Amino acid sequence: MAPVTNSRVLFNDYPEGKRFPEPEKTVVFDKSQIIDPDTIALNGGVLVKVLVLSVDPYLRNKMRKTEESAYTDNYTIGEPIYAFGIGKVVRSDDAGISAGDHLYGHFPFIELAVLSNVEEHTKIERVSDLPWSVYLGVCGMPGQTAYHGWTAYVHPHVKKGETLFVTTGSGPVGSLVIQLAKLDGLKIIASAGSEEKVKFMLDCGADVAFNYKTTSTKDILDKHGPINIYWDHVGGEILDLALSAADKFARFIECGMISGYNHGFAPVKNIAHVLFKNITMQGFIVGNLEAQFGHEFYRVIPSKVASGEIKYFEYAKRGLENTGQMFLDVQTGKNTGKALIIVADD
Repeated sequence: MAPVTNSRVLFNDYPEGKRFPEPEKTVVFDKSQIIDPDTIALNGGVLVKVLVLSVDPYLRNKMRKTEESAYTDNYTIGEPIYAFGIGKVVRSDDAGISAGDHLYGHFPFIELAVLSNVEEHTKIERVSDLPWSVYLGVCGMPGQTAYHGWTAYVHPHVKKGETLFVTTGSGPVGSLVIQLAKLDGLKIIASAGSEEKVKFMLDCGADVAFNYKTTSTKDILDKHGPINIYWDHVGGEILDLALSAADKFARFIECGMISGYNHGFAPVKNIAHVLFKNITMQGFIVGNLEAQFGHEFYRVIPSKVASGEIKYFEYAKRGLENTGQMFLDVQTGKNTGKALIIVADD
């Protein structure tokens, strides 16, 4: 094979001043790299054609300077950004991996990637010809976040008829939380930021779904609460409202804080309710639960998705050149369902 252009997406600029990532500035599309897929050195690794990449809210936390780092490693200026992805092996120097295998794990935003850390990737076998993109959403890290968190912290203590409130309920985590809650017999209140998202939440099984941009969250919680379980993706003002609307002995699952990722974190004014109402608050990172629930997840969830028992929705753009806009879409809530960059066909 002749040398080819190997398009990439590079981290270019910190979105300082508590601002959103900017397309064509924070990350940039680059076509300067030329490689020969037949001769490029693998040094014990594999060459992978990247098929699809995930764009998730937490990636905003990687766009910080070292001294501002949180729970995740930061991107490096001038280097390709990376996220969860699916790739197809083109060549392999690893005895356990063959050309044609499909791998799941962290991939750089690049068309052809040499992976030296093959042991950190998982071979994926599709169930019932599900699209590979599903393994980055409801059958991937977001689905694992919902399933692992629910199985560890909610399901063991749930009582049929309790009331759950979940924010960002149309996203890949929130929509699976709704469906798991329905299976456990809960009353479900769910919020998101558009009428299209409201419809999807109702399709997933929410009893009360509303657009927080046009409807008062306080009014909804006053009418349909008190809440026994709050699955939080946003923090900020809505967390305060949930604390006020919580019943005694409520359980709060702190899964995300997107309201603070770009503009700074607002003080929680109603934190005293944790004491007065005996509220339990549990934060978690999905990777810390993978060893406990990972095998069970892959045994249970993909087959339910393939059968149609579990619903999902995707928001995809084709081409690495659309990555910058996709980052902005995710941080501003434009996406309905799992945000994906389609890089190549299988």
